[in-house]
Amino acid sequence: MTETLPTPAGTDASSAPAEATTRPQQRQGRQGGRGRTQSRPQAQARPQREVHPVLKQLFDLYPKMFGAQFLPLKLGVYQDLLALHPELFKREDLKVALGLHARSTRYLESVAAGHARHNLQAEPVEPVAPEHVHHAIMEVFRRRQARSNQDLRSYARAQLIEAIEASGLSREDYLLCVRQQDEVSVALLDDAFAELAEQAAKRDALRKMFEASGKTVAEFSDMYGMDPDEVARTLERSRIAQAVQAAQAAQAAQSVPAPAPAPAESESESEAEASVQEAAPPAESADEPTPSDKTETP
Repeated sequence: MTETLPTPAGTDASSAPAEATTRPQQRQGRQGGRGRTQSRPQAQARPQREVHPVLKQLFDLYPKMFGAQFLPLKLGVYQDLLALHPELFKREDLKVALGLHARSTRYLESVAAGHARHNLQAEPVEPVAPEHVHHAIMEVFRRRQARSNQDLRSYARAQLIEAIEASGLSREDYLLCVRQQDEVSVALLDDAFAELAEQAAKRDALRKMFEASGKTVAEFSDMYGMDPDEVARTLERSRIAQAVQAAQAAQAAQSVPAPAPAPAESESESEAEASVQEAAPPAESADEPTPSDKTETP
């Protein structure tokens, strides 16, 4: 490694001879203290971990799903792989490999982002259940927070807000669905729901002001110096929320309880699908290196 010396004022660095701009390798080091040379510590390379052999095979067969980009796997992919490659994969080895893949941070990040489940041809086939998205968000947050000196709760809260809105569930149904009881998760959910309530109140206030004004969207936006497209989107969201609340109130008046969300399948219910379940992976599980990334995800 060479170190570039400062160029004196008025000197064209491009015309300086190479001997004047670099130091020989044996003279590397910065002078410090009383003329002593302080050598720079050598950065130690992070040791590589072996990739599970079945993951190598899956990468060769399906690079769009097990390669540089991870996407949530469809439920039942375990049986699909066994049916497509009966002589290539042993049942237990495949189950272990899929479990390592589904517990990796990169895979959980794709689930937390709200991507749909995909088949082996990388085609979206079904949404990920809200409870799986939620648990993936919380697990990624725990792993990242354990490695960071910064407070990452605001980032996790923003992800939870998106997940809650995408689920379309009420607060009660969402809490029943995810069943979070630890202190950190409960606090983050409380903050997320509080922010959602504040946003909804602002949308409702804007809608009421608009309806009372008797003006068009363009006129109303111009009067308050707002973007017409943003105003139209806000009004639409408020109207949809108002219609949903009215429907829920009518349903409650008729004493018809809303069906509870189906719980996530457990490992005892489906051994095949347990290999790609995202619900509450163990916190101590390490990221599994992949053929496209053999070092732990930072």
